Amino acid sequence: MTDGTGGPRPISTAFLDALGRTTDRKRAAFTPLDSPFAGAGAATVEAVRAATESGREEIVALGREIHAHPEEAFREHRSVAIITALLGRHGIPAAVGWHDLDTAFRAGLTAEGPDDGAPDPDRGPTVAILAEYDALPQIGHACGHNLIAAAAVGAFLGLHRAVAAGLRLPGRVLLLGTPAEEGNSGKEILARTGFFDAVDAAIMVHGFGYDVVDHPFLGRRQLRVTYHGTAAHASASPFLGRNALDAVVLNYQAIGLLRQHIPPSDRVHGIVLEGGDRPSVVPERATVEYYVRSADPATLKDLSERLEDIARGIALATGTRAELTWDPVPFSLPVRTNGPLAARWAVHQEALGRTALAGGVVPEILAASTDFGNVSVRIPGIHPMIAVSPPEVALHTREFEAAAGSAAGDAAAVHGAIGLALTALDYLSDPALRSAVGRDFVDAGGAVDVAGYFD
Repeated sequence: MTDGTGGPRPISTAFLDALGRTTDRKRAAFTPLDSPFAGAGAATVEAVRAATESGREEIVALGREIHAHPEEAFREHRSVAIITALLGRHGIPAAVGWHDLDTAFRAGLTAEGPDDGAPDPDRGPTVAILAEYDALPQIGHACGHNLIAAAAVGAFLGLHRAVAAGLRLPGRVLLLGTPAEEGNSGKEILARTGFFDAVDAAIMVHGFGYDVVDHPFLGRRQLRVTYHGTAAHASASPFLGRNALDAVVLNYQAIGLLRQHIPPSDRVHGIVLEGGDRPSVVPERATVEYYVRSADPATLKDLSERLEDIARGIALATGTRAELTWDPVPFSLPVRTNGPLAARWAVHQEALGRTALAGGVVPEILAASTDFGNVSVRIPGIHPMIAVSPPEVALHTREFEAAAGSAAGDAAAVHGAIGLALTALDYLSDPALRSAVGRDFVDAGGAVDVAGYFD
């Protein structure tokens, strides 16, 4: 207990402890995933695995270097320079910049060798390996994007070495540098300008406290509600005012009451951005901002409509005017995991001594959002998680930032690189797998018009 004077009440770990026990039981009973597809074949897989693992020192050094010099969204110039310099030392040209995003980059690889990664629908089946490298304010690489970059680049270089040694790559691999994931939906900005054109599938890997092949990621929108009222002297003539702050307070309370009546996977969390200038003046303007999340695009649309109804109803009740601004940066849709691709990732991780858990083993309540969701509903994709930290360490904490620069992070980057290289190789090498990937994508709903989804 606390008397209110000694700081915040300590947060109980009882709920997380219970989740951990449940997860441990599910993990113990879990049977590793298998795949009915041959992929690239044992000899070719071993050659690419060895070629990728031979770059271990480069993978580790790249991850550590990016970790030591964190750069926030849209300002990842040093990280991009380090990556493209490494590619250049291997004779790989990289095109830096894409429309207005000067920290995006791309490179390509076919059986004929490397290229600058320009979109080309005539290069045969094409799989993209995605790199992220932006950091968080204050706490640096507490989401482990340094490891995402190291794994992606390491996978691409492993395939490049294999091609140089004689591998006839049956298609094209792209390395795509995607900036500004954290809160800015960089991939959606890129997608709307054709960055993912002529890509048939996209893969990437993200650090976590568990090895999971299909962890849920919620769709996320951003809503800003500004109430416009009428200023008045708060003592002499408050009856002449229309209080915009009252409207914000009621809005915040109404959404708190709404939470009982929305799906358990939905999330709404917000802050008050402005609420007046001084107590003696009835506030004529006040603003509240929310992140709005849901596990399915359709339920995200439903939740958005309910928040709009609340905002407008409160404006009517308080005699104010509500100004609603949706998505000042592009929204993110939930990640759609492609089953056949995910199974190939799991097979390769099992060979490395990691059991990639299926969805539902790790509690799905532990869910965030990512702009990869917008890629995964345009083309087939996977976004598996790889263990970097103990399970009790959460993303976006100083503890995870430390793990992303540790020996465990190094090992995850190397295993991630091998998994990405081999999954890309399987996709290009096995026509039956490619067909299954396509069918799974169509069965899950096919391509979504992302930009116009909420219109």
